[in-house]
Amino acid sequence: MRTRTVVLLVVLVAVVGYQIYRGRRGTSGVRSVATGVGQVAPAFALNDLAGQKVEMAGLRGKVVLLDFWATWCAPCREEIPHFVEMQEKYRGQGLEIVGVSVDDSAEPVRKFYQEYKMNYPVVMGDEKLAGAYGGVLGLPIAFLIDRDGKVVKKHIGQTDAAVFEREVGELLGK
Repeated sequence: MRTRTVVLLVVLVAVVGYQIYRGRRGTSGVRSVATGVGQVAPAFALNDLAGQKVEMAGLRGKVVLLDFWATWCAPCREEIPHFVEMQEKYRGQGLEIVGVSVDDSAEPVRKFYQEYKMNYPVVMGDEKLAGAYGGVLGLPIAFLIDRDGKVVKKHIGQTDAAVFEREVGELLGK
């Protein structure tokens, strides 16, 4: 009986440790992973903070940076000013950034949107949308989608602005 209890305790500690490790990996560092890369971006149709419908199908022909984020996420707060700059710089060439907030309510997102002078649509995400994109286990998570609607990159955690600049520039140049 004692051996069984010790084994169960060790397994429990290992599982909890692994979950903590995965959570930390999802919110720091720069990584791109292949999950979903090469696949058509999952469809969605949601209203943005202004009540305008944002549909993935309506973005075909554009390069899309789909950013899952939250107002309470420090790395997200650091990336968003760069996204605002990129949207301004590349909008005319076909870039469309779409923010997907995973906050519990829209009120803090509206305040954040105004404070950061966000110039791209932000929708309120849910578990269904997050699941369609492979789950959101840490923030931020950004998907770069080409003009044909295919996911070409998935970045988990804070990513250097130069990486996004290079990748977006390559896709816009095609």
